[in-house]
Amino acid sequence: MQDIESLVRHADNARVAQRLRDRFPHPYTRGAGLAFLRHATSSIRPGNFAIEVDGEAAGGVGFVPGTDVERYSAEVGYWLGESLWGRGIATEALKLVTGYCFGSEHLLRCFAVPFASNVASVRVLEKAGYTLEGILRSSSVKAGRPRDQAMYSRINPEW
Repeated sequence: MQDIESLVRHADNARVAQRLRDRFPHPYTRGAGLAFLRHATSSIRPGNFAIEVDGEAAGGVGFVPGTDVERYSAEVGYWLGESLWGRGIATEALKLVTGYCFGSEHLLRCFAVPFASNVASVRVLEKAGYTLEGILRSSSVKAGRPRDQAMYSRINPEW
């Protein structure tokens, strides 16, 4: 909970929110931050991690495990405060969480579905070793308009 001020400062940014799912609110209020932190810290199985830069929470990275026949897969996601973009921080965080998923969680596959137009996020995935599987045409709606998404994955070579 001591990260609430830095979390809100980095998350309350329209340019960050427009690149993410609608569950990431904008404006990002203190209440939204506290609700997220309560959720993230109450889980028995860790899946949400802070991206810490210079001693403060400046973003997040995590995964959502699949179920049933997809129980050895997880969707990964990440965000970073705009003032820190372009420094390789999100790539490093994604590599770390992917390693955690493959090692500690013993998952076969990690995947992400960024908006296809989000060139920076696509680049993060590629630098982290993810491969484009395809474009999901009009697979989402953001701000009232259809958006294509890109399907990226990375397979655990040790599985």
